[in-house]
Amino acid sequence: MIDLTQSRMEIDKVDKQIAELFEHRMKIARDVAEYKIQTGKKVFDKEREKVKLNTLKELAGNEFNRQAIQELFSQIMSISRKLQYGLISKEYGENTFQEIAQLHITEETKVVCFGVKGSYTEQAMEEYFGTDIKRVYAPTFKQVMEDIKDGHVDYGVLPIENTSTGGITDIYDLLVEFDNIIIGEHVVKVDHALLGLPGSSLDNIRTVYSHTQGLLQCSKFILSREGLKSVECISTADSAKKVLEEQDITQGAIASKKAANVYGLSVLQEKLNHEENNSTRFIVIARDKRYLKNSNKISICFELPHESGSLYNMLSHIIYNNLNMTKIESRPLEGKNFEYRFFVDFEGNIAEPAVKNALYGIQEEATRIRILGNYKTTSKIVL
Repeated sequence: MIDLTQSRMEIDKVDKQIAELFEHRMKIARDVAEYKIQTGKKVFDKEREKVKLNTLKELAGNEFNRQAIQELFSQIMSISRKLQYGLISKEYGENTFQEIAQLHITEETKVVCFGVKGSYTEQAMEEYFGTDIKRVYAPTFKQVMEDIKDGHVDYGVLPIENTSTGGITDIYDLLVEFDNIIIGEHVVKVDHALLGLPGSSLDNIRTVYSHTQGLLQCSKFILSREGLKSVECISTADSAKKVLEEQDITQGAIASKKAANVYGLSVLQEKLNHEENNSTRFIVIARDKRYLKNSNKISICFELPHESGSLYNMLSHIIYNNLNMTKIESRPLEGKNFEYRFFVDFEGNIAEPAVKNALYGIQEEATRIRILGNYKTTSKIVL
């Protein structure tokens, strides 16, 4: 019978040798990095790694070991690259973003938000910037981005994610289309109510209007009312405005109680959303590449080669630099079947060495990368 204790001692002995050889390999990798720094040579040589992996596979005696050796050395090479990226980024890592202590906000500051008066986006704008600003309202998400790009306003506010219904895909696409930068973030607790004309009642309502997100977040309520028809509007506040303008007692709007006050409507029922902790995350957009000194969250997007393991390799740059990834979204690439652009949020400040290392590594291996912003979640700016 095999002596288990003896086998374990042998494994410990082999593992010790592997660890010593790994450290020796990493020392050589440092020497390689120094050479590449001096010559400007790229770290990632895809063809060389492919040839080397095929050569190493052939050293194994069976198919299981061949596959295992390929996986093992793929990881070792990946770790080696990350070590070299860290060394090279100290020499060449460039931060194109300007650090600022605070946002310059005065009574002349122009801020555009999506929708009309009484919207949740307006609420996010007021909570973030205060009320002593010049307000601009835009009918579409794209118009908000265009107003910022063209310099018509200083900042913009857009919804990007809801705890009940997830990310708003249109916003992710616009972040790629425009060069605007996320400079802030704010979360608003969303409590939808059913609004109607004064004198109306819940039993009168046959048609309910709201933004797509509002209808989704209150879908259980809508389904519980037999015969209730739901119709999409540009925004929740627009739906309240529509009910006021059309003066039809059978029409209702799913919107905020603030919208009821703005448009002189009655609150027929509160707390329509089926998720009690229903919240929407809003982003604050600016034109220039700036970030607040105390920023602790970064958003990036990148495109990848359509190859096995490519997403893992990108995310490993975040993992190996001990950064906490908080979100990942994907959007299909136009004109490319089943290929995607990925949006990733992770914690950190763009001036930190670990963040620089991660960004440098992703930049070297991704088909395309863009930093969408470095910012901090803030309940309200103290002016």
